[in-house]
Amino acid sequence: MKKLCTILLFTMLISACTSLTRQEQISLRSLKAQGVSVDKPIGNWERPASPAGAGALNLLPGFGNFYLAMGNGGESNHYLYGALNLLTWPISILWGIPEAVIDANRINERELIYYYTFDESGKEALKEKGLELTASGRLETIKE
Repeated sequence: MKKLCTILLFTMLISACTSLTRQEQISLRSLKAQGVSVDKPIGNWERPASPAGAGALNLLPGFGNFYLAMGNGGESNHYLYGALNLLTWPISILWGIPEAVIDANRINERELIYYYTFDESGKEALKEKGLELTASGRLETIKE
């Protein structure tokens, strides 16, 4: 029983570990101020992860985390989270579903920022609106 409690405590401590850096938070805030978000992107950007799909998949032991670890925008640390959820299933459903939804949203936000920062079509979409992301992560009007 003590071993199970230790595993549960450890698993809960590391859940929802996908986060944004300070610069990514600044970029996201700047994009949102101009009406650009995960829900309303400009250009051809598509969400790499489905929050509802990741949450639903975590009804099965760790499958939502394995889904988040693969594909575009995947983060390999989710293999570990999926394995821990697999070991603690069925109780892991309590934290696994919200954790997968939160992490899928963070992955989408990070990929949105990368699209407008590094992808040429993302830069072009911003330029058409007269905007550009600076090196500091702030969105500014292009000066001509």
